[in-house]
Amino acid sequence: MKRITILIALSLSFWNCKNLDEDQSNLSESKGLINSVSIIIDDNLWNGEIGDSIRKKFAAPVDGLTHEEPLFTLNQYPTKVFEGFVRKSRNIILVKKSDNIEFVSTPNRYAKPQNVFFISGKDTDDILTILEEQSGDIIKTIKSTEIVENQNRIKKALASDTPLQKMFGINLQIGSGYKYDMVKDNFVWLRKEFASGYNSILIYQVPIEIVEKDGDIIANIIALRDEIGKENIHGTLANTWMVTESAYAPYFFEIKVANKKTYLTKGTWELKNDFMAGPFVNYAIKDTKNKRYLILEGFTYNPSKSNRDLVFELEAIIQSVTFLK
Repeated sequence: MKRITILIALSLSFWNCKNLDEDQSNLSESKGLINSVSIIIDDNLWNGEIGDSIRKKFAAPVDGLTHEEPLFTLNQYPTKVFEGFVRKSRNIILVKKSDNIEFVSTPNRYAKPQNVFFISGKDTDDILTILEEQSGDIIKTIKSTEIVENQNRIKKALASDTPLQKMFGINLQIGSGYKYDMVKDNFVWLRKEFASGYNSILIYQVPIEIVEKDGDIIANIIALRDEIGKENIHGTLANTWMVTESAYAPYFFEIKVANKKTYLTKGTWELKNDFMAGPFVNYAIKDTKNKRYLILEGFTYNPSKSNRDLVFELEAIIQSVTFLK
């Protein structure tokens, strides 16, 4: 693939976009399911190398799920039908060939909240290069704003977080339907049941040295969650409890949550001596002021059905945490 210099354009003239300076207060509300992206591209490009590249990057498998599911649900539309409800999509990527080589990121262009990304190149290689260089940032932007969108939807009907304020000194935006399944010293289990399974959130805290012992962070987190699972998360059959699936190494990231250093672990849980299993996300947040790691974990049981958006809901709830002291 040839190398080019990408112009981060200040003009959208080649897209024939009107009213760029339109008062955003007059924009209507954007539409779309969580984690959906509208791809505006003509069929001849979508069915070739460019479409393959878009699908490879934006529909890549999500880390940590028990079954392969795409990062985003992609909906493709030819450029000639880019009007009406399509323009109200919350996430839009427009791709076309043009005399200009440009990449433009424009928030709240046709609706709000909204991400719109314009990509153009003189030929296939130009567009492929832009996709290669910009897709990481596009994905990061969409995921971040989808978390916020999910949190905004959750805010419309919140469950009480008073026990968490008293026990852990935190606020958490808990979505409607979550109930307190277990509350005891330094441990809370929230669960929301639905027809095909349930979502769960665990909250507990441990001294900093428990997580940082011998510098083996991920091994300590896994050992800790297995200990918590054996003590608290049991199946309906005797001698069954939740453990980390050992056949596959968990995914491990260092991020920030509530402006605090956080270790994020994604993997698969299973019930020991049983056949239940599903994905989990574990956030170990370092709270230096209170000499602890606050652990917020979400796990899903939804066998043979989609888990992506259920896990994403758990992450939106967990990332809403704020510390009161």
